[in-house]
Amino acid sequence: MQQAVRVAAVQAESAWLDLAAGVDKVVALVGEAAAGGARLVAFPETFVPGYPWWVWLDSPAAGMRFVPRYAANSMTRDGAEMHRIRRAAAEHGIHVVLGFSERAGGSLYMAQATISDTGELTAVRRKLKPTHVERTVFGEGDGSDLQVHDTALGRVGALNCWEHLQPLTKYAMYSQHEEIHIGSWPAFCGYRGLANALSPEVNTAASLMYAVEGQTFVVASCAVAGAAALELFCDTEPKRQLMQAGGGFARIYGPEGSPLAEPLAETEEGILYADLPPELIAIAKSVADPVGHYSRPDVLRLVVNRNPAPNVVEVPREEPLSAQDFLPFQVTP
Repeated sequence: MQQAVRVAAVQAESAWLDLAAGVDKVVALVGEAAAGGARLVAFPETFVPGYPWWVWLDSPAAGMRFVPRYAANSMTRDGAEMHRIRRAAAEHGIHVVLGFSERAGGSLYMAQATISDTGELTAVRRKLKPTHVERTVFGEGDGSDLQVHDTALGRVGALNCWEHLQPLTKYAMYSQHEEIHIGSWPAFCGYRGLANALSPEVNTAASLMYAVEGQTFVVASCAVAGAAALELFCDTEPKRQLMQAGGGFARIYGPEGSPLAEPLAETEEGILYADLPPELIAIAKSVADPVGHYSRPDVLRLVVNRNPAPNVVEVPREEPLSAQDFLPFQVTP
């Protein structure tokens, strides 16, 4: 980072299972963030078409009724909807990191698109390992999804949700010298008081520790569950006990752990803004750089396979044999 950067973290409710309305909302929020002076705006996990909350509330069989609609309203990385969002980024001159459900063939993936302020699709990454029951909906990424990109703002990377609890994944990201990290989170609205590991306290702490461990700014966007979510997913009293309104806990942290934006109420939709002074990275790195002076590679090191892992690898076609190849073998006297 050469200069201070103003960033924006979205805290908003998805347009549930409605691709067109979801893209409309993304475009509107991109414009709002740019009007607020931000040069980068970050969105929650699977913001389009929304996080599949049914996986936490009922059996896989019961949730099957959502599957066709969710798949139909998931976005491809090269379709008209992505092109519209890219045009919005270019029109407003703002970088965008968007969490979305990516449809590729017959499978879905928890994806994050990084889009430049000129509308270039810099990259699309996928969550390496969907968490717990998410694996009933989504496939996995591979080592090529551990990405940090050089941009006009600095070195920018992104992870989804509980990828921030994977020590080796985090270290692989730190090793690429991130300066601005996007953490995309769903609403922290499920199992409140029942499973502390899913609590707002744990999840916000994960974003904070990522900032301190990696000495990077963290822009943690977070979704909100409103009345529309409860009406769609909570059709019984037991489900209403498992999921409550709110869950918005967007945060922005400095590389030494300082909070840089005033949080919104957890039920409130809006955008957090913060100015990121680059000198904070130098201060944080001087104290603890776990991939530099504060490391011991002679004792501990990480092996990473960043190669893509396609399902099909084509064997090169061999040239057909000619008649010459079938001549009798002759021994020279």
